[in-house]
Amino acid sequence: MDHLPIFLNLQQRRCLIVGGGAVALRKAELLRQAGAQITLLATELHPQLLSWHEAGTIERWLPYAAKDFADLLNERINTFVLVIAATDDAVINQTVHDVAQAANIPVNVVDQPALCSFIFPSIIDRSPVIIAASTGGRAPVLARLLREKLEGLIPQHYGKLATLAGALRAQIKQALPDITVRRRFWEQLLRSPYADQLMQTNSVDAKHIAENLLTHYTGENHQHTANKMGGEVYLVGAGPGDPELLTFRALRLMQQADVVLYDKLVSDEVLNLVRRDAEKIFVGKTQGCHSKPQSEINRLLVEYAQQGKRVCRLKGGDPFIFGRGGEELQSLVAAKVRFQVVPGITAATACAAYAGIPLTHRDHAQSLIFVTGHLREDGEFILNGSLDWQTLSKPQQTVVFYMGLKNLAQITEQLRAHGMPDVMPIAIVENGTRVNQRVISGTLANIVQQTENNDASQPSLIIIGEVAALHESLQWFVPELIENSV
Repeated sequence: MDHLPIFLNLQQRRCLIVGGGAVALRKAELLRQAGAQITLLATELHPQLLSWHEAGTIERWLPYAAKDFADLLNERINTFVLVIAATDDAVINQTVHDVAQAANIPVNVVDQPALCSFIFPSIIDRSPVIIAASTGGRAPVLARLLREKLEGLIPQHYGKLATLAGALRAQIKQALPDITVRRRFWEQLLRSPYADQLMQTNSVDAKHIAENLLTHYTGENHQHTANKMGGEVYLVGAGPGDPELLTFRALRLMQQADVVLYDKLVSDEVLNLVRRDAEKIFVGKTQGCHSKPQSEINRLLVEYAQQGKRVCRLKGGDPFIFGRGGEELQSLVAAKVRFQVVPGITAATACAAYAGIPLTHRDHAQSLIFVTGHLREDGEFILNGSLDWQTLSKPQQTVVFYMGLKNLAQITEQLRAHGMPDVMPIAIVENGTRVNQRVISGTLANIVQQTENNDASQPSLIIIGEVAALHESLQWFVPELIENSV
């Protein structure tokens, strides 16, 4: 993050605005809404600012002469908790920045990010719910467009809902001392039809509705301890790396999980979407190096669920395609633990799409085969001990090898030995769908040398078949352009 988003309590606290024009007026309006005591340092005032000053809304107005400005500012700067420069005078603005910085007071010089220790976001106000959107000062119009979208998505009555929740917070904390149970109560209350009722009715009736739900929640027939309620496991496909490829359901379950067990292939961008206070446990595996054996992962899933926690097992791609999700579910079934499965976009379809390679094409491929590229310790490919190379070498099909880069030489050797022509196109998609995606193209005869020349690395997907040659004409994803546009 370029900036840490925080919310300042400015109620009855003194803030300084240098300038008295239209820009100063906009900033003064924000500070007034936040309850600040405003001092204006300006040679003259916008009529609205003057009206506010005369009405006592602006605490004081200090006119100044340019030659005395620095002395006046230095004399008073330590009486303020926040300073804004809103003038069109570069010398004045620089002086405000320098004096405030020397005094360790947050300062904003309007439209000059280099002179700001804090910036103003675009604000969606549903007080006490406040949502801020920012582009770090790089694209204010984009921030405004984001605000417009959010304004239409967030009901006006959410502030009322937050106020009610605040009024009930102590009562509910006392009634539900277990933090896990209490969190689930709030989620049930705020996600259920009750929330709509609470927003549409008066405060007394709304409180009555919430208290009735609390009574039901803590009643004798309700399982209100974490262990009695029982946990649940969410087996979630995180997709290939691009967070925009997550499903809505995946995101929702990631946001409500208490514990998250995640793999090496889960990107940082996806992991950042997990609930921030969730316990995150890395259980990634790479060929020949397992941070935790599968049996230990299975045990952790059962153990956390039996503690009454909601456990998200987050896997790169799809959990049922070379993700060992079936084995994990078998352990949950044996332990009688509830679970859900959320499919993800598997690497084959995602990487091929982002590389401009249609996995099937009526002119080139009428079938599609997914294969694991791992080897056993004895050198044999896994899949009942060996692979049917004769079938994999047939024409008019596409073969996709997962996790096969390390064994590319053996793969190409076997395919050539079983009749696949040397000119068969092959594409290696490295870091598919991510901003550092790279595609290395070649043929069965030269792809090993191509990967060595280009220093290919994991994670990579191998696509073999005539469709791989379509990459050159159909590629559309240009990572450099995507990265530079963010």
